[in-house]
Amino acid sequence: MTQHFLTLLDIDKPQLHALVQRAIELKAMQVKREPHEFFKNYVMGMIFDKSSTRTRVSFETAMVQFGGHAIFLSPRDTQLGRGEPIEDSARVLSRMADIIMIRTFEHSTVELFAQFSKVPVINALTDMYHPCQLLADIQTYTEHRGDIKGRTVTWIGDGNNMCHSYINAARQFDFKLNIATPKGFEPDEKIMTAAGDRIALTNDPKAAVENADLITTDVWASMGQEEEQTRRRIAFADFQVDETIMKLADKEALFMHCLPAHRGEEVAAEVIDGAQSVVWDEAENRLHSQKALIEYLLKNH
Repeated sequence: MTQHFLTLLDIDKPQLHALVQRAIELKAMQVKREPHEFFKNYVMGMIFDKSSTRTRVSFETAMVQFGGHAIFLSPRDTQLGRGEPIEDSARVLSRMADIIMIRTFEHSTVELFAQFSKVPVINALTDMYHPCQLLADIQTYTEHRGDIKGRTVTWIGDGNNMCHSYINAARQFDFKLNIATPKGFEPDEKIMTAAGDRIALTNDPKAAVENADLITTDVWASMGQEEEQTRRRIAFADFQVDETIMKLADKEALFMHCLPAHRGEEVAAEVIDGAQSVVWDEAENRLHSQKALIEYLLKNH
């Protein structure tokens, strides 16, 4: 049976931990310029319904460094944008490419595509989950502070796809997750219920951040929510991660953001550009953690 990566729950805990360690190894190999062209002549199909910087560059670079190739596919250039059924596109593309990543809106799109694909499918972001970013985040925390098991992580902001993936990460990597959202912007109830006592939900960011080892956030209005920007700016006004919030956390706490960031909205410039911020390592690690993921999926296909 073909292994896909649509959420963090698709891979068991030991293998996820192994992926993080492998990402660190692959990063060291790249720094030393050690050749690791394990997948010469392999092709990745990259389907983008949503625009991206980090996702596109990291996956393309990963395939180049592996000795393979990546093909960028947008709705403007393919039959996907002209109404061809997802099932048919999956059947055709998976007979030509060795692995496929999809960045889209509805999570059901990647689920349906995976159902009819003969090769591994990677969720590179949907409205419900962003699991690839979490691999990079856990790698980054591990590099700076060691194992995240037993630590306290605080999510401040919208109960969005990143929040959902942090909930799954709390289950898979055994940390406590405090979630602070404005009323009406809580994460999906089923996803929270499944996590049990791994998570705690509040509408008070100051309470959520107390003694936290990692604070993380995201933009207040994601792609597709631009018309809600004004309403969200009002609702989230007290949920900015600023120096006052950071001082309530553990003195060794790190700050992360999946980017792009809006300084002066969800995060103060002094925080994202400050000494506790590891967002640039986090962004770089999208490359290395995804290489570990690609390697795992192709070797187990």
